[in-house]
This record gives sequence, structure tokens and C-alpha cells, in this order.
Amino acid sequence: MRFQTPLVPATLIRRYKRFLADIRLDTGQEVTAHCPNPGAMLGLQDDGMRIWVEPNDDPRKKLKYGWRLAELGDGHFAGIDTGVPNKVIKDALLGRKIPELANYETVRPEVKYGQNSRIDFLLIQAGLPDAYVEVKNVHLRREKDWAEFPDCVTERGRKHLEELSRIVDTGHRAVMLYLVQRTDCSRFRLAADLDPKYADAFDKAREKGIEILCYGTNITPEHVELGHQLFVDPDRQAR
Repeated sequence: MRFQTPLVPATLIRRYKRFLADIRLDTGQEVTAHCPNPGAMLGLQDDGMRIWVEPNDDPRKKLKYGWRLAELGDGHFAGIDTGVPNKVIKDALLGRKIPELANYETVRPEVKYGQNSRIDFLLIQAGLPDAYVEVKNVHLRREKDWAEFPDCVTERGRKHLEELSRIVDTGHRAVMLYLVQRTDCSRFRLAADLDPKYADAFDKAREKGIEILCYGTNITPEHVELGHQLFVDPDRQAR
């Protein structure tokens, strides 16, 4: 996925009201940018952080800049936009770049299922069970090279695990795919201390038969694309 408009560097002054951030462009101009992320963004919203924003000239948009990346140092980046993972995964599914799901020709996004839910992707192929794929954005890192999810309590995320568990009962595949939107991690685990209920639901879902996949990303100020598959902590197995 390439950014529609070339990103420009800036300095974060402060993030507030979840979706707003005051920034300072390299020209010295201070503006308010849209922050496309409702989460806690632990470690990614420190005042003075070097960030990258996408300008726009759309007259319908009040804010003329959108926050896209946080610069982590040593050439590493983290993606801020929670809408990016589904775009990256869609490209990867259509390009058959995820080996575990490469046998499916039909890729349908945002399909209704369960109780008032929508699955991110429904994959269909004659002779194979349908594959229901839910995508989660991951950008929390607190220790070494461990990526963690979630970064705050997520009732919605727990609901998705429960819905996918019911899909397994119908004989179809249920896949939880975590996309790590930062380039300084090579392993994945749950942040059980931040949301114990989600961790419990994760254990029950894997015991039920939900498939767990985790992939990294390659991120530059020009694009975000699928990276290598990441190691998933085996300690988060069903009890």
C-alpha cells in the first residue's frame, strides 16, 4: 500500500481528544492534524516525537494533515493509521502472499456474519471450507522485540474472538490475523496485564480451533507492505 500523497516530516507537540494532534512542521508552522487511531498508542504519542504526516487539499476536510507514521530511531517506523492493516492484508490476499491463505481465489471484504458483526475478509474457494479472517492492528512494544496486543481494554476485540469461535462450529476456518505495524519487532504475545478478559478469550478461542497468524510490515515514508511472519508466544496456548 502506497500513500496517496508524499508524507512530510513533523514534530508531535501533543495528542488530545483521541483523534487530534498538534504538530510542528519542519517549516516551523504549527497545525492540528487528524490522528486516525482511537487506541492508547502507548509509547507512540510522546511530546517531541518525530512523526510523518500526509497533507491533503480536499476542501471537504477541515484538517489538512493526517498523522501516518511515528519515527522510532535506527531506521525503524511505526504505523499510526488503524485503517492501513486491512489495506495491506487485502493486497496480500489478492497477491497470494500469505501462504496459509494462498489457495483462495475469492476475497470478499466486510461481510456480515454472527450477531451484528462484519468479518474483515471472507475467503472462498471451491472444494475448501470458507475462511473467515479478522485483522487486528498491533503497534505496542514494551520489552525487547516483543509486539503486544491489545494496548488497552477491547470489548470489541473479545467479541470478535467469540464470534470466530462460533464459525469453527460450522466447519469453516476462522483466522485471527495480527498485523504488527512497526518494524522493530520479531515476536508477538498478548498484553494480558492490560486486558485479562481478552487474553482469556484468546486462550479459549485457540482451544476451540481458531487459527492464529501474525505478520510484520515493511514501513517507509512511501509505503506500508506485508513483511515476514512473526513468532507467536507459545505460552498463550489454551489452558
